Amino acid sequence: MKRDEIFSSQFIRFLVVGVINTLSGLSIIFAAKYFFHAGDVVANLIGYGVGLCISFNLNSRWTFAYQGRQLTAVVKFILATAVAYGANLLTVIVAIEHLGLNSYLGQAMGMPAYTVTAYLASRYIVFRPTRS
Repeated sequence: MKRDEIFSSQFIRFLVVGVINTLSGLSIIFAAKYFFHAGDVVANLIGYGVGLCISFNLNSRWTFAYQGRQLTAVVKFILATAVAYGANLLTVIVAIEHLGLNSYLGQAMGMPAYTVTAYLASRYIVFRPTRS
């Protein structure tokens, strides 16, 4: 990424949406584990399901001001999110099962893998500006 891109308002907005998603996602994951005794994979899936809805709405409208076909964007977003979720889940499983880390820490460690994958896909594939 170029320096100007790092400090662009679009990138800052993506980070703000990411903070909102991180806070809501981790809260839901931890609540599912604590109150409902959900396993790590189920809790992670629930947290990311809610985050998926929040992320699409905020990023398509606010971060990227997407003007293209919504159905196309939804399909691409779901596929991109599946790839990002896979990166997250792989990180979580390795952290917990192979490195022996606490499951709460393992869940938090999956966030950066998800975030980087989701940003790149959102910017360059899902919400790419339409040609006029």
